[in-house]
Amino acid sequence: MKRVSIWLLAAALVMFFAAPTLAAKTIKIGGLFDITGGTGSVGTPYAEGVRDCVRNINDNGGINGAKIKLLDVDYAYKIPQAVAAYKKFKTEKVVAIQGWGTGDTEALSPLVKKDQIPYFSASYSEHLTNPEVTPYNFMVGTTYSDQARVALKFIKDTWTDKSRNPRVAFIYNDTGFGRSPFFTVTFQGHKFHGAEAYAKEIGVDLVAKPIIGLRALDATPQLLNMKKADPDFAICQETSVMATILKDAKKLNLRTKFFALNWAMSGKVAALAGPAAEGCYWTNPFCIWEDDGPGVKEAKAISEKYHPGKVQIVNYFQGFTAMKVMAEAISHVKGEVTGPAIKAALEKMTDFDTGGLTVPISYSTKSHKGSMGLRIYQIQKGKFVPVKKVLLTR
Repeated sequence: MKRVSIWLLAAALVMFFAAPTLAAKTIKIGGLFDITGGTGSVGTPYAEGVRDCVRNINDNGGINGAKIKLLDVDYAYKIPQAVAAYKKFKTEKVVAIQGWGTGDTEALSPLVKKDQIPYFSASYSEHLTNPEVTPYNFMVGTTYSDQARVALKFIKDTWTDKSRNPRVAFIYNDTGFGRSPFFTVTFQGHKFHGAEAYAKEIGVDLVAKPIIGLRALDATPQLLNMKKADPDFAICQETSVMATILKDAKKLNLRTKFFALNWAMSGKVAALAGPAAEGCYWTNPFCIWEDDGPGVKEAKAISEKYHPGKVQIVNYFQGFTAMKVMAEAISHVKGEVTGPAIKAALEKMTDFDTGGLTVPISYSTKSHKGSMGLRIYQIQKGKFVPVKKVLLTR
């Protein structure tokens, strides 16, 4: 009897000490997604990319043997719901978060800093990339301001009329996301200059600033006002409403050429716009379905495994890449997986090769901009044709 008691005690001790180890085999990550809100048209495929990346990692044994538990919430693009979701994530002890929009990322930035939780946003706003201001915020995509500057430089460099400067319009929605590429932002006491200042610097005249809502069904009034200013180009920070803008511009017979920043264009938007999309330019830091490369092939194969026959738009690859980069950093953590440990691993990431999903990704203690490059596409005969590859300096 005494021997049995000793054996039971020993077994209990083994289970007691093993419990933390078993618990550590799960890595909890928050997912803040917009499925039903104002940006749900692009948020839904983005979320699917994140989920598929997690599912594939888990199907292949996890990260160093630890499975990921993705706790995701549809916050419908509403900041109060984002804050409520964050509180839930904190209670659940997530070690990192896959986030979404500009306004909610701004609102949560002081909290993730205080709680030391790395936060990957799908907002590529410049003011979220400075570790002195937002030490726990990271992004994969090229910033909106960099994209707009690339578009302006392309317009200036290809301009042939020596008698005057090119004229541009900035089309945007009146949200933090919409304003971010173009105008000076003061955030936590620091100023971050947008593309408006750069346009003046290089000799491009800004002649109109139409505001078109994310869910607008008719852009005719704003485009008629813009027509009076007669811009040569319009740079657009929108989502799927871009299809409406292009179709209404064609109806009005505008001569203006359009330049979509990353969220304003996709295969779906081009299909919705139809012939009206012809000639539209697009700054895109990510791959599209038609692209090649080992990372692109991997993502397409994973999509095919979970969604047979489905052709994914660019937003799927954005979410997939964000999760892939986060997982890569976690795989390099030695010991306990914590927020500070993930941050340290990210800040050591140099030229991580995504296999063509993006240009190589780097972070440091001085910059949390992941991608420093993109491709300019133009829609020609209904297809996305690469026009120029652009690599930027930090």
